[in-house]
Amino acid sequence: MSAAPGSDGVLVDRYGRVARDLRVSLTDKCNLRCTYCMPAEGLPWLAGPELLTDEEIVRLVQVAVEMLGVTEVRFTGGEPLIRPGLVDIVTAVAALQPRPRVSLTTNGIGLDRLAPALRAAGLDRVNVSLDTLDPDRFTTLTRRPRLDAVLAGLAGAAAVGLSPVKINSVLMRGVNEDEAPALLRFALDHDYQLRIIEQMPLDAQHGWARDTMVTAEEILASLRTAFDLSPDPAERGAAPAETWLVDGGPARVGVIASVTRPFCGDCDRTRLTADGQVRACLFATEESDLRAALRAAVDDDELARRWRTAMWGKRAGHGIDDPTFLQPTRPMSAIGG
Repeated sequence: MSAAPGSDGVLVDRYGRVARDLRVSLTDKCNLRCTYCMPAEGLPWLAGPELLTDEEIVRLVQVAVEMLGVTEVRFTGGEPLIRPGLVDIVTAVAALQPRPRVSLTTNGIGLDRLAPALRAAGLDRVNVSLDTLDPDRFTTLTRRPRLDAVLAGLAGAAAVGLSPVKINSVLMRGVNEDEAPALLRFALDHDYQLRIIEQMPLDAQHGWARDTMVTAEEILASLRTAFDLSPDPAERGAAPAETWLVDGGPARVGVIASVTRPFCGDCDRTRLTADGQVRACLFATEESDLRAALRAAVDDDELARRWRTAMWGKRAGHGIDDPTFLQPTRPMSAIGG
């Protein structure tokens, strides 16, 4: 067991895990209404004063990078592309020293238009959410007929060198569970990297049920109907995806089995919500408020101390398999995927 957090150092927890990967939610709003995330009518959005300003976001990321050892910064949402100051935020974060690797998770709508500016600002790569290649299914899943816009976003990201371009897909029973081979073929044909994710209990409606979730084993079995998969010899490290070589390689496909094969023991993430709360885990029910500290004019040393204290309390695992598990009260759109 590690020593308690002191006056300096990295974001270590009591189990010895060190958080070097920061996920920053830039907004709780989204221009899609994916069924596994939020209801058709949307959610009560955060009021403007509750959101961190661009300057507050950059300051907290600077503390994380320069004082707490963070080396990876991923911007998420909601949908981060609808944040007006996104390009300026990326520019500021990419200029930090030591320079972190900067990435973005997006639904891809508008990415074709913004990709050149984001690349010039210092963005390194993107993850684009895409659960189906069928236009009708896409409309049913997202409640918006925008598949063409997502595909254009993927192409736009690749065209400016935001590589590797990764696709994140969630399969749902009775909806799109048959599409794993088609999604992989699409990714291979366009030189994208596919990651298929087990559906997690992060929906605002609290409708998730383990017995209806498409498991990692089912995902792999479906992929193997069309491809030969072999274990990836590369070391996984703290990466959430377990990867396989496709037809002997070098192409790979990943499966993120957060529920059936949790990787909590190697987790290296810390999260900052759009309203300035530190979350030690995506499934945490507790948050630590940095926004109030910022606006009370505390110095960077105090912000770092509070962040270290928040991460010290990280639990050993997400607890989904615990009968007493409580789903986070805030949906994925509010805490960042």
